[in-house]
Amino acid sequence: MADNIINGMHGCSQEEEYVRPTDPTILERLEWFQDQKLALMMHFGIYSQLGSVESWPLSDDDAPWARRRFVDWEDDDATFRQQYRDLNKSFNPIAIRPELWADLAARNGFKYLIFTTKHHDGFCLFDSKYTDYKSTAPDCPFHTHKHANIVKDVFDAFRAKGLGIAAYFSKPDWHCPWYWAEGMDVPPATSRNPTYKPAEHPELWEKFVRFTHDQMMELIRDYGRIDILWLDGGQVGPQNGQDIRLSEFVAEARKLQPWLITADRTIGGENENYITPEVSIPTGPIHVPWESCIPAGGGFGYSYDPVFRSPRELINMLIDVVCRGGNLALNIAPQPNGKLPRGGIQAMEGMGAWLRVNGEAIYGTRLADPNEQGKVAFTKKGDTHYALVRLEEGDRLEDKLLIPWPGPCGKLTLLDIDLELPFERVQDGLLVTIPNLLVGQCPIAPAFRIEA
Repeated sequence: MADNIINGMHGCSQEEEYVRPTDPTILERLEWFQDQKLALMMHFGIYSQLGSVESWPLSDDDAPWARRRFVDWEDDDATFRQQYRDLNKSFNPIAIRPELWADLAARNGFKYLIFTTKHHDGFCLFDSKYTDYKSTAPDCPFHTHKHANIVKDVFDAFRAKGLGIAAYFSKPDWHCPWYWAEGMDVPPATSRNPTYKPAEHPELWEKFVRFTHDQMMELIRDYGRIDILWLDGGQVGPQNGQDIRLSEFVAEARKLQPWLITADRTIGGENENYITPEVSIPTGPIHVPWESCIPAGGGFGYSYDPVFRSPRELINMLIDVVCRGGNLALNIAPQPNGKLPRGGIQAMEGMGAWLRVNGEAIYGTRLADPNEQGKVAFTKKGDTHYALVRLEEGDRLEDKLLIPWPGPCGKLTLLDIDLELPFERVQDGLLVTIPNLLVGQCPIAPAFRIEA
């Protein structure tokens, strides 16, 4: 399946190929998912110490963009790979405070968490019994910390604040001896794929499938309620000769957690319950459940001296996503010591300030018709519609504002100050009289409730 199949989007399946679930429980949970609108995504792992693009420097094939760009790399590939793998021996985020992360997210309008339990490098942030490459292992200095089982404590903290839980899990595992296998058909350089052809070594591939099922089942069985299993690494799929029999696993997982949504990214079919454009936003509405994952600043993994988007940029981005029918997964990566970067905190708090007074136009809404006209985006909740005006820095409100809404309107309210505003119907929509205190101002995305 192609990566770039909708203009402006990367790394997701086509809307036309979406397979709608038939299980009533999953359909109900997808309605829940579409109500949430805003997720906090957190990429965290041994790669955070490098300030790199997550695990990608470990792959020799990705070195030209992933390794040279983010680290001072002079060693040969084999030496670098070993140096990277040894990052587990210095991983020690002693300043981590899951309860503070959760409180910050809850206070500022985030509704669910997407957290990396394991990235492609195979290092687990949970106490998996199927590997020693984990935060709780004796060779990791963090193993004595009270939060050594990071996933457990993070999930518990966010769940306690009422947020949903999505477990990010990498299907490829570049540390597993049954994926990157020594002494097989090893090429000169490692890639995103196995070092052998699964069809030629089915016994080895079967070990990897069992290992993957076992680790995923640990998360489902031992880590509390999981709302979403967020599966990354689209090379691992039947279309690429890497069938891990995911449907078999999902059937077993739903015996324990029947509400489990699965996002088998870029694969399509019955286990991609919603689609996930990455670092991009669709240019128009999508009529199936979807979620766009975008960093708030820097990359997905922590990067040194990241530049964060302003609250205005983030709110306008959220409006773009929501008015086109999706959710925004905003990535803010913890620093190597476990603290959140100051710029990330400020971004979250800036969004929270706007959402506390305007969230009614975001949460629980669905696609409106029209969904946007120029700078004005529309959402709806039942018979009530909302208009959100995306203003750029330097835009100024005048005493009259045209909202190009073609439908009926008997009452129009400015959400920020809960004030009903006078308007007149004109040919192009509603000509609204702006309160004097806002004339000449440039607020972040004023939002209006439109009631027939």
